[in-house]
Amino acid sequence: MLPISFEFYPPKTDEQRAQLDRSVQRLKAHAPQFMSVTFGAGGSTLSHTPETVQRLRSEHGVAGVPHLTCVGGSREEIRQLLKLYRALGCDRVVALRGDTPSGMVRSGDLRYASELVELIRAEHGDHFHVEVAAYPETHPQAEDAHVDLRNFKTKVDAGANGAITQYFYNTDAYFRFVDDARALGIEVPIVPGIMPISNFSQLKRFSEACGAEIPRWIGQRMRAYGDDADSIREFAADFVAQLCRRLVAGGAPALHFYTLNLAKPTLNVLERLR
Repeated sequence: MLPISFEFYPPKTDEQRAQLDRSVQRLKAHAPQFMSVTFGAGGSTLSHTPETVQRLRSEHGVAGVPHLTCVGGSREEIRQLLKLYRALGCDRVVALRGDTPSGMVRSGDLRYASELVELIRAEHGDHFHVEVAAYPETHPQAEDAHVDLRNFKTKVDAGANGAITQYFYNTDAYFRFVDDARALGIEVPIVPGIMPISNFSQLKRFSEACGAEIPRWIGQRMRAYGDDADSIREFAADFVAQLCRRLVAGGAPALHFYTLNLAKPTLNVLERLR
């Protein structure tokens, strides 16, 4: 089995914290390389990511890895977060531009993820293993696929050690993206992001926002099952597990699972991969 990792979002309520604890407890049995925590930008949510990273490391004994975004933040705020994460024992971060929250007026001191990577390298040298984002089906705000690929190269040239992709359901998109990246001289590992399917309506909303394409036949199959929840779960787990098998067979260096803080959909996939 390839190295695997899991992504969570920081809980904000006691109920969400309990849910996170249950999911982490079940998923850490699969010996993940790390568990990453997404970044809540702006205001009081700024503290939730560090708290969750510390919780993963101290209470669960796993390698908690913070996401760090530059949208809306000052250089000094980013510097302080990096110092905090280093003090917590973190040696890996996921560096992202981030999305501008609605209503936010101030864009921050840094505009692009490449500038964030440069700041991390300038402040901390090689201490942090830096992951960046990659988009096999093209970032929704990119001018075109070629521009998007060049933007990815800029992040790698700035000092990124590797990349985690947006999720996708078409392996050809991933393999073509990797081939195109290698042709540009990009040699870092490009880890596919995997989104297990649990709530199809929610998945459609996510996919429309981030530009991930859901093949039409999957939607048709889901609709055909109607309210048969068991059949939907079985089909979804079988399909995503087969996707993972193709990626592994094609040379993917690892698998990164977007859990949405739920254990069962990811476990259903992993059980089929064993």
